[in-house]
Amino acid sequence: MGDDLPGCAVKKGGNVIKTSTKAVQLGVGQDPTGALSIPVYQTATFRHPRFGESTGYDYSRSGNPTRQVLERGIARLDGGVGGFAYASGMAALTNLLLLFKPGDHLVVTEDLYGGTFRLLDKVFSQYRLAATFIDTSDLNQVAPAIKDETKAILLETPTNPLLKVADRSKISAMARGKGLLTIVDNTFMTPYLQQPLAMGADLVVYSATKFLAGHNDVVAGLVVAKSEDLAERIYFLQNSVGAVLGPQDSWLVIRGMKTLGVRLDRQTENARTIACWLASHKAVRRVFYPGLETHPGHQLLKEQARGFGAMVSFEVLDKSMAEQILNKVNLVSFAESLGGVETLVTFPAFQTHADIDPAERERLGINERLLRLSVGIEDVDDLLADLEQALIE
Repeated sequence: MGDDLPGCAVKKGGNVIKTSTKAVQLGVGQDPTGALSIPVYQTATFRHPRFGESTGYDYSRSGNPTRQVLERGIARLDGGVGGFAYASGMAALTNLLLLFKPGDHLVVTEDLYGGTFRLLDKVFSQYRLAATFIDTSDLNQVAPAIKDETKAILLETPTNPLLKVADRSKISAMARGKGLLTIVDNTFMTPYLQQPLAMGADLVVYSATKFLAGHNDVVAGLVVAKSEDLAERIYFLQNSVGAVLGPQDSWLVIRGMKTLGVRLDRQTENARTIACWLASHKAVRRVFYPGLETHPGHQLLKEQARGFGAMVSFEVLDKSMAEQILNKVNLVSFAESLGGVETLVTFPAFQTHADIDPAERERLGINERLLRLSVGIEDVDDLLADLEQALIE
């Protein structure tokens, strides 16, 4: 023995544990009882053994064993030193923005999640935190947008909903050279597909509601810090502001993340098939999916990530056709959000990006003909059949 059997040649793996394996093993071996599934520590407070002694936990806002498994787990997946879990993705982003003070300035991706735009444009602007929105897929726009007051560059890549791709490595290097932080919203890709910290980013933020949890049954947000200094500052803000994720919801995210690899493999495969099919359909004007070789960011994302993700946007002939699709789909659900095992279709101009000025939306290409698909794990033939009947006039 010792030789491979005919037809059974196996490529040996290396010594580095893969991201998908790390996700599967979240919480395993970490409970003192030996429980394979980490328990839900549903408690607000913890009993002290005696005066001057602590079990390591005092109050669940400051730290909870279930939440800590999730926080340490996402830090390990992303290659960071500290992870932090919040009650929503917007709570996570708000916590990050509290790192800055009145008079500071950020450079931000322009076609990004509408909730992020609203938070910056309508909320933090009241406290004199300014933002300049640019096309971060165009490197020539980045340097001119940086001012003396600029403290960070906030990227979405690929963007929501047009799936533009930014050169994270070059932008991070540019930011580092000017003493700026680079923050990447990695919700669309997760650490399974791309790891921004390894390419120079300082902070990563997620709506864990989406692909990380993956089952449309929990709302959560996560932050990962690259340095000890940033981790300490973020923990202080997390504990002070208190928008932490509860233990039950932490457990749901942990449970969902265990299947991250297999889910995204299937979702990405389905997304490419659907994107190719849409690109050849007579009722579709344009398809936005970086997995297509015709996409301007295809080669860059191929170099930066291990896959192209499961988000596909497409533009149909007119608004009435878009409405028809939303009204006729059966297997595909017309619903906000993304990243779950079920395929969803969203109308960005009227849902996720409704708070952006209509003229600005039109300039960006987020028009009344654009639909966004979050592709799930269903059999792709069934999804294609549903989309086909919805596109028939």
